[in-house]
Amino acid sequence: MANASSVKSAPTVVLVHGAFADSSGWNGVVERLHAAGITVQAVPNPLRGLTEDAAYVASAFQQIEGPVLAVGHSYGGAVITNAATRADNVVGLVYVAAFAPDEGETLMGIESDSKDSVLTTALLQRQYPTAEGTETEFLIDPAKFHDAFAADVPEKDAAIMAATQRPVSSLAFATPTTNPAWKKLPSWAAVSNADKAAGSDVLRTMAQRAGATTTEIDGSHVVMVSQPQAVTDVIMQAIDAVSR
Repeated sequence: MANASSVKSAPTVVLVHGAFADSSGWNGVVERLHAAGITVQAVPNPLRGLTEDAAYVASAFQQIEGPVLAVGHSYGGAVITNAATRADNVVGLVYVAAFAPDEGETLMGIESDSKDSVLTTALLQRQYPTAEGTETEFLIDPAKFHDAFAADVPEKDAAIMAATQRPVSSLAFATPTTNPAWKKLPSWAAVSNADKAAGSDVLRTMAQRAGATTTEIDGSHVVMVSQPQAVTDVIMQAIDAVSR
């Protein structure tokens, strides 16, 4: 855990949620970071496509005074990977059961390589209006949400998460990454060893490729909900390193 001097010079922790979710998934982590004296912001992720979402999050980074530690969950990892290079104040990246794509990679392509992920078999397809016409978005079948996304969360809580999930545009999965921030910034990764949504196998491979300091956690894809202390410990490890 970070010591008193590093907390005093600590960056603002900016939490970016992933697909099928909102910022409330970070509540347990926010509570623990606040208890440690850390300044936190949870930025809403529009979930309308990687280009738009990264631009929005980069703008949020830029408007924070002082250094920022960017923390992304799931698809939020791809967003911070693309957003952090556009903000001079980001000093580190933390991937929480999150994608860390390389230049030219899409999440659709990454997921196709996973043997652990069952997400594509759990998705429902919808349409939403755009200025040009319509676009496809995905949500998780509520009947499959617990097993595919949040297996270590009590079923009654997973049912609430399923009912309040936010659909994600197909553009989030199909848009290639450009200029990945992990090539320039230090990174940390919390890899869930029972992740059937993103897939533990591809998360582990991406973290290794990024040179991230990696911690394996017993948990599902929503490890920040089921294991908030373990995730907070990884974030505090990163805070301590970037505050020195």
